Amino acid sequence: MARPTPVLRASDVRVSFAGRAVLRGVDLAVDPGHRTGLVGENGVGKSTLLRVLAGALAPDNGTVSRPADLGFLHQEFPYPPTTTVRAVVDDALVRVRGIERELEEAALALAGDPGGEPVPGAEEAYARALARAELADVWDADARAARTLAGLGLDVDGVAGREVGSLSGGQRTRLGLAALLVRQPGAMLLDEPTNHLDDAAAEFLAAALRALPGAVVLASHDRVFLDEVCTEILDLDPVAEPLRGAGDAARTAGAGTLYGGTYGDYLEAKRVERERWEQRFEAEQAELAELRRGVAVTARDVAKNRERGNQAKILYDFKGERVQGQVARRVRNAQQRLDALERDQVRKPPPPLRFAPPSGGTGVAPGGGDVVAWARGVVVHRPGRGEPGAAPGERPDRLDMAASGVPSVEVARGSRLLVTGANGAGKSTLLHVLAGDLVPDAGTVGRARGVRVGLLEQDVHLHDDDRTPRELLALAQGVDPADARDAAVDAHGLLAPCDLGRRLAELSVGQRRRVVLAMLVTQAPDVLLLDEPTNHVSLTLAGELMEAVAEWPGAVVVASHDRWLRRRWQGDAVHLD
Repeated sequence: MARPTPVLRASDVRVSFAGRAVLRGVDLAVDPGHRTGLVGENGVGKSTLLRVLAGALAPDNGTVSRPADLGFLHQEFPYPPTTTVRAVVDDALVRVRGIERELEEAALALAGDPGGEPVPGAEEAYARALARAELADVWDADARAARTLAGLGLDVDGVAGREVGSLSGGQRTRLGLAALLVRQPGAMLLDEPTNHLDDAAAEFLAAALRALPGAVVLASHDRVFLDEVCTEILDLDPVAEPLRGAGDAARTAGAGTLYGGTYGDYLEAKRVERERWEQRFEAEQAELAELRRGVAVTARDVAKNRERGNQAKILYDFKGERVQGQVARRVRNAQQRLDALERDQVRKPPPPLRFAPPSGGTGVAPGGGDVVAWARGVVVHRPGRGEPGAAPGERPDRLDMAASGVPSVEVARGSRLLVTGANGAGKSTLLHVLAGDLVPDAGTVGRARGVRVGLLEQDVHLHDDDRTPRELLALAQGVDPADARDAAVDAHGLLAPCDLGRRLAELSVGQRRRVVLAMLVTQAPDVLLLDEPTNHVSLTLAGELMEAVAEWPGAVVVASHDRWLRRRWQGDAVHLD
């Protein structure tokens, strides 16, 4: 069976911004029915590649071919604010309506002219129109549109007549998704499509994308979504080491690497690559040590300490020149291999993220009991209506533990606790209460004597800070700020060395979050509070972070909506209603 022709293709795409290369020769070909997920470190160019594929950004070099009916989930909603929801849906159905009209016209032609004579070629035209109508499922179009809106969490009857300018940002995103799904373009480009979707809507979207006959390219931090939708993964991170063989599932795609299969298959392939990298590094280091010994000693150690009689001496003198030539050749060969291996050796694999153990090593200071931190019956009010800081229509409480179905939370020594709940349920508020930087209006909160608590917030508030990561990490290590410039700080692999001296204000949100995380790792608190720890970080770091949490001996409380994290959580969990 012939391979289908790719409907979306990019060849040697290169893009630079302000002299910095973002995409370095990316190749991509997506067949009908295939769904390619883009992954890689933040800033590696996932959104840039989607814009290039959509035609919204011209590459510096390379070519892109795309179908005429390409759909792109815009970050900015592509309709004027006065457009009604019904008009958006009608626009998505324009192609289906056109096919329906073609079928009706073909049927009239087949019925014949007023004299009853069939129009020449009418039968063939009707067959073609009928096939197109069946493929587009024109008879179910309106019902499909209604199901799509409802599946993505939009009240069909309640929003149909509203103007899109009156919708929330999340509602506009879901409406844009619905319009694309109703259109069913030949190729679809999606940038973080599960933002603003609850679990049910994300599952509906995954099922809808799997059913599409066209090609899909998407970028997402939702690992469950990637695993459920993708048929292949394009890793845009530069290939660190040439460790792949001809039989591997991965193949180079210019600057990136394409892995066949789901996101889970991709993770397994990366695990195998890491093992082979470590094995190759160890083997090369052992060979380097042997070669250095050989050049220095072994190659010259010919007939060492051997006793020779007169006859042996004569033979030795006779063969001495030949022996010296052999020695020189052995030394030369060993030196050439040493030079080549030193030049081409793989670099040492970076160590995975690991947390330093708490100072006490047990997650609680001497004298503490099994419970190291607690919150009981806590209520934290929002500003009342009309008071400074109040938002229109805002509910009165940021957190009411009893009303949320969780009257108390107790964090035991070395325990793991996951806090879940919808946006606004009070997850972040609970963590701030446990951290001690938010005083509740009612209830009790406390911690065991001597226990230190560290909090990773969702928003790190360093966007206008003129200090550098090196200075903050030096402070975390107890180094005087005046000596921070020359301090040998440990960034725990979370920051590139070139970023340690940059101003925090110049770093991305994800990079600033890495700085705070590195400070927490350095301080090694007894209780670690993580608020949405996988937000604004790469998928690789998200995985390493939770592996480090699993092995850390201290107590951990995590608040998260991350479905991948929640499905694999090993420990206790509470849900705030």
